[in-house]
Amino acid sequence: MSNSQKLYLADTAVGQRYDVCRATPWRWAKEGKFPQPVRLSPGCTRWLLADLEEWEKAQRDGDKS
Repeated sequence: MSNSQKLYLADTAVGQRYDVCRATPWRWAKEGKFPQPVRLSPGCTRWLLADLEEWEKAQRDGDKS
């Protein structure tokens, strides 16, 4: 298991990663356009970095025409 599979990012960090406000990843996930966050405990929901990296790869692969 690589380190990225163990790392979780908060909505603020995800927003910074994609240069969007922190609400945008939540909206994308709700619309089914983005990986779903993981609830670690009540009041603590994060995105698994490995899921984000997989999504990014799929976006790059999908751009090939």
